[in-house]
Amino acid sequence: MNQEQFIINQVDHTALNRFFGKIYGFVAAGIGLSALVAYLSLTVFQGFTLRLLLGGSFIIWLIMLAELALVFAASRMAAQNSPMALPMFLAYSVMNGFTLSIVLLAYTGETVLTAFLTAALMFVAMAVLGLTTKKNLSGMGQALYAALIGVIIASVVNFFLASSGMSFMISILSVLIFSGLIAYDNQRIRYVFEETNGEVGQGWVVSMALSLYLDFVNLFLNLLRILGSRD
Repeated sequence: MNQEQFIINQVDHTALNRFFGKIYGFVAAGIGLSALVAYLSLTVFQGFTLRLLLGGSFIIWLIMLAELALVFAASRMAAQNSPMALPMFLAYSVMNGFTLSIVLLAYTGETVLTAFLTAALMFVAMAVLGLTTKKNLSGMGQALYAALIGVIIASVVNFFLASSGMSFMISILSVLIFSGLIAYDNQRIRYVFEETNGEVGQGWVVSMALSLYLDFVNLFLNLLRILGSRD
């Protein structure tokens, strides 16, 4: 009887690992696409990127609005378990790669690499924490989302104030918020898998991949602002 129970636990553990592998496969695809597009935009198509920037803020705003439309569309399709959720997520990753390249123009290559490696290490550490902790992080997750709304409002206000000190504090708070959300999202993945016995729709998988992708990108961008404040 004990041997049978041990085998069942092993199978569940293996299935959970495969489930995480599927989600993180989508996350890796999204980050990989964004990195590739950003690299090409800054090298092979640098002239095109600069011409768009010189075209004025109107074009940049159009690109940002298109990006927002894509991420909302991807989220909605994922919630509806639509087969188009994954293509929309990948399309958003491509668009986001281009907008990232515009941001990266303001920083040195060394700063970008340092911020990326730091974000990757912090992501792994917080993901492991979320998977291994026995404490329920749902309360923390709700508090972090509330704090994120506050940070967004503060960022909008600072857009008009243009305070470097406030921008620095917002970046530090954002790093803390997205670090916590990485742990929370990973625990949520495990809980949903256990509660549904692994019967999770493809849409929810894409939704969680999108959440983790956004957690990583925002963590990277805020670390970039902190580390590159003198670039």
